[in-house]
Amino acid sequence: MTEILETEAEANTRRRAQVRNSLSRRNRAEQRFKLLGLGSVLAAMAFVAVLFGNILTNGLPAFWQYNVDAEVYFDPEVINVPDVPVHQAGQSEADFQAEMLGWQRRLAMVNWNRILVASVEGALAEAGADTEIDARSAQSIIDSGARFVLRDMVLADPAIIGERREMQLLLSADGDNWAKGKLSRDLPDDRQQLSRPARDAIDRLEEAGIVHRAFAWHIFTNVDSRSSPASAGLAGAFVGSFYMMLVVILLAVPIGVSSAIYLEEFAPKNPFTDLIEVNINNLAAVPSIVFGLLGAAVFINIFHLPLSAPVVGGLVLTLMTLPTVIIATRSALRAVPPSLRQAALGIGASKTQMVFHHVLPVTYPGILTASILGVAQALGETAPLLLIGMNAFVANVPATPMDQSAALPVQIYLWQGNENRNFFEERTFAAIIVLLALMIVLNALAIWLRGRLERKA
Repeated sequence: MTEILETEAEANTRRRAQVRNSLSRRNRAEQRFKLLGLGSVLAAMAFVAVLFGNILTNGLPAFWQYNVDAEVYFDPEVINVPDVPVHQAGQSEADFQAEMLGWQRRLAMVNWNRILVASVEGALAEAGADTEIDARSAQSIIDSGARFVLRDMVLADPAIIGERREMQLLLSADGDNWAKGKLSRDLPDDRQQLSRPARDAIDRLEEAGIVHRAFAWHIFTNVDSRSSPASAGLAGAFVGSFYMMLVVILLAVPIGVSSAIYLEEFAPKNPFTDLIEVNINNLAAVPSIVFGLLGAAVFINIFHLPLSAPVVGGLVLTLMTLPTVIIATRSALRAVPPSLRQAALGIGASKTQMVFHHVLPVTYPGILTASILGVAQALGETAPLLLIGMNAFVANVPATPMDQSAALPVQIYLWQGNENRNFFEERTFAAIIVLLALMIVLNALAIWLRGRLERKA
């Protein structure tokens, strides 16, 4: 009997040891899993931080550009134009407009570069520079778009002819690169983008505090420009993207939500609806460039819609966004407990009343989130827009969705391929910052509205 008890005690001891070892192994495995999960989260956050840090480091300097504080003299000998026409009594509107157009043409033919050269020479004299600068070098310092600024000022107020105005003249792209130290100072003159007098003039003006950095508001207010890259902006691309997102919101959201409601709540279960569901799931995985090919073939070649127009881009992005909206909306509808439907039908509600009065209000947060996320995804698409011609250079702000325009992702693509890499590399990252900011705003809006609707529900 004693031997039996000793054997059972030894067996219990072995079992307790095995349990302790098993628990120890499981605890160690759990700790390893937690550490791996924490490491994965930290690695993901580190990659995101590196990505955003790289974008911000390279893009933020583009929002500040160098300007020259100069006194501009609107020399009447250079601006040799007659007085602005006045509408005479008895003169027809057509004759007056023709006379005004002739005066504007005369104004456009003025040699505005002479005024800019004189302004640069005056700034150098104020800085105490003892070297002269030739007209060509002086022109290369100032952005070529400055002459249009002067012309528009005279066009808006002809009375300033003969006056002097203190202005901030934007440095050219090469001048801005030199002032920011992005061009090597060790290269010989024949390999420099600016002449020696122009480089010396910028250095002298910067030492005197006449050249300084200022926030580049024109990035948001100007359109793209090839003749004056320093003043190129995102206004046209921003408005083009706005029109495209407007088309997507007006088409993809109602069509996608309605399709999801019908398929989930009303459509009979048969092979035809199963085929539709399979195709919707497959369309969600189709590369975006395929939708671009479809849009070019259907909307441009068959329906003859204008090339590079936001309405075409919006239609293409609508096709691409529809599967995402439909799938997400159906998932939100499936998450509603069956008891809610049964209760609504039990108190006498019709199926339509049950869906629209009881089920849909519960799914508003999910549907809204899916819609905004789909629109945000469409905002960043580039490949389908390239295939419908939106990579064409358009230097206008589109007045309607039917006008030609660029888009923010395409503008990033165009600036990335610009030959003036020293200047447009920063501009490319700046455009990426603007695009990411819009997407973050849309995602934040989705989160805020979802939380608000969930509290109401």
